[in-house]
Amino acid sequence: MKPVLWLLLLVSTVAAVYVSTFAHYTGTTRILAGVGTGVVFVGSALGLWLANDKR
Repeated sequence: MKPVLWLLLLVSTVAAVYVSTFAHYTGTTRILAGVGTGVVFVGSALGLWLANDKR
C-alpha cells in the first residue's frame, strides 16, 4: 500500500508543477487541474501519515 501512496504523491507533485508552469490552461480548467492535483496530494500524504507504523 505504501509504494502506491508514494507513487501517487510523486505523480501529483509532478502534475501540479506541470499545471502551474508548463500547461497553457486558463480559467476554470486551470483551477480544476490545480484542485485535482491538490486533492490527490493531500489524500496520499494523509494516507502515508495514517499508515505510519510508529505507534
